[in-house]
Amino acid sequence: MTFRIELTKAAERDLTAVPKPILKRLDACILGLADDPHPPGVKKLKNSDGLYRVRVSDYRIIYRIEQEILTVLVVKIGHRREVYR
Repeated sequence: MTFRIELTKAAERDLTAVPKPILKRLDACILGLADDPHPPGVKKLKNSDGLYRVRVSDYRIIYRIEQEILTVLVVKIGHRREVYR
């Protein structure tokens, strides 16, 4: 079952601030979420409304899985120092 990937406007804006070498790895990880929204190393965020995070080097992808419409909504992308604020 393949999920559709959607990015919020904030997540799209976050991608413009990412260095190019990391950007390629982030893109690969985001596209991989379509096939497996629970990849190895994924963690559910505490005190969040169904948000998950996946690590890519020092960067984090924060996303929500919408099972009923088979969509992965990427909410935020950023360096680990800043993404949880």
